Amino acid sequence: MVIHVVTAGETVYSIAEQYGVSIQNIADHNGLEPPYQLAVGQTLVILFPQLTHTVQQGETLYSIAEKYGMTYRELLRNNPGLQGRFDISPGQQLVLSFTEPKRGSIYVNSYAYPFIDIPLLERTVFYLTYLTPFTYGITADANLVLLDDEELIRVSENYGTAPLMHLSTLTETGVFDTQRAAVVLNDAALREKLTEQIVTVLGQKGYVGLDVDFEFVGAENAAMYADFVQQLHDRLSPLGYIVIVALAPKTYAEQPGLLYAGHDYAALASAADAVLLMTYEWGYTYGPPLAVAPLPSVRRVLDYAITEIPPEKIYLGIPNYGYDWTLPFVQGETKAESIPNAEAYELATKYRADIQFDENYLTPYFYYTDEEGRAHEVWFEDGRSIKAKLELIAEYGFLGAGYWNMMRPFQQGWSILNAMYDIRDHRR
Repeated sequence: MVIHVVTAGETVYSIAEQYGVSIQNIADHNGLEPPYQLAVGQTLVILFPQLTHTVQQGETLYSIAEKYGMTYRELLRNNPGLQGRFDISPGQQLVLSFTEPKRGSIYVNSYAYPFIDIPLLERTVFYLTYLTPFTYGITADANLVLLDDEELIRVSENYGTAPLMHLSTLTETGVFDTQRAAVVLNDAALREKLTEQIVTVLGQKGYVGLDVDFEFVGAENAAMYADFVQQLHDRLSPLGYIVIVALAPKTYAEQPGLLYAGHDYAALASAADAVLLMTYEWGYTYGPPLAVAPLPSVRRVLDYAITEIPPEKIYLGIPNYGYDWTLPFVQGETKAESIPNAEAYELATKYRADIQFDENYLTPYFYYTDEEGRAHEVWFEDGRSIKAKLELIAEYGFLGAGYWNMMRPFQQGWSILNAMYDIRDHRR
């Protein structure tokens, strides 16, 4: 695998010739469409097929996978040009493997809102072990705020991806509520009521487990929150369900702040089967221009986390988005726009901006001026930054990766994930 950085004057055609691969290979693995416009500084992942198979009359994706001792999910991941489709034709060439050595096998989870574009989901969901529809909230009297998740569950199961139920402290208005969390956590009857409703939904919907995400809990509720996760695990584990808990990105145990203080790393990790470190949002909607997940900041969280949590219980959080800030930044007034990584490339191409790369943050950025004369600063993820984050999983010995989220296309990122790791199925 090569992460190629585009220089002035290069085209997809010249890059394909340079590496001896087809233009379609580059287009498929990077989500490019004709006329294949490129920005200076844009990255392209170049993958080199090792073994291929030419489809014969009567063969199916399933029969080919069985013939080579692999799964149809692996074939879909190796051949993004299929876009999740199972129909293949005689003479078609399928990639069975690449020359890139795998760094191991991991579990992969990602989140999606019910309004996700279904064709996008269908061409990416097989890169996941788990798909987590976002989110079941909590009412004031500890009833679940229900979710229209049937279509997401249907698609995930069609592609062999296991669905996880997501429980958060979001209210009916869609905001995290500290007081509501406190009411539920400190009332044994309400906790039991909520637990039983969760068991019912898990069984009715076919979920394989629960992802718990109580944010802005507060230090005064930290112990009760850990107790509640333990209660959930004690109730769900005998039924065969897994329990994952999301953690704010702390760098030390007594870190102050409403986001951090309610998350006792050691207690929550002990109560759950696994944890997700939400290692993103340093650059955020209302903050100044900054990388979403600068590597030094991410490492500080990881270095603290492994002092409290066994590495093999940790999912590394990975952002699948960037931000576009209109300058000058004014605290309390400027609101950055969240954008897909692929759109960042489109913006750089449209405005002829040269993409730069911060060697400390290991993150790309660029500046442009729009039609109204307003200056912009964009930070996002590219092939280099995604590869650097994914390498941390093998380096630290983590369980896997947790992406926020599936809503935006970024084929390059999924192709890099597939090149680096075998993606495990649930219970495998």
